[in-house]
Amino acid sequence: MSLHIDQQVVADVLIVRLRGELDHHSADELRQQMEEKILKGSVRNIILSLEHLHFMDSSGLGVILGRYKQITGRGGEMVVCSINPFIHRLFELSGLFKILKIRENEDEALQLLGVA
Repeated sequence: MSLHIDQQVVADVLIVRLRGELDHHSADELRQQMEEKILKGSVRNIILSLEHLHFMDSSGLGVILGRYKQITGRGGEMVVCSINPFIHRLFELSGLFKILKIRENEDEALQLLGVA
């Protein structure tokens, strides 16, 4: 299975919805697409919606951590939402929950960022 990336900008928030598998084959594509949106202008915050992400390896974690550093370096925030149990466990083991904000769904994430 491949990775499907859906991106939407709402106000200053880039919402990235991932479906499929985020691995070393697809990580670079995700990084490029997110960087393009971030560098184009008005994106200050990121929401990652992972409800339909079924697999992720260390290269996927690296992309997420890299975009986290990029967006927080610009004064923004990253919020992760709709995490399925497999990805939730991976985030726990990697320690990402210590730095990322987590919400149940996109609406709660948008509220946290002051958009909804």
